[in-house]
Amino acid sequence: MKEDLMDIICCPLDKHDLELTVEEREDEEILTGELVCTECGEAFPIEDGIPNLLPPDMRDEAPA
Repeated sequence: MKEDLMDIICCPLDKHDLELTVEEREDEEILTGELVCTECGEAFPIEDGIPNLLPPDMRDEAPA
């Protein structure tokens, strides 16, 4: 995920801003980390450079 994507994405639950925590970065690409909503506090993981913005109750059901 590119960090400039933060300018256009928001929390899928309440449309508020997301805060980025980076765990692993390669050049300009964020490989692992977390996006946390500034309003509701829900966390969305970033795995293999892909943010998972599915609501929590749908993450377990989604095919890999």
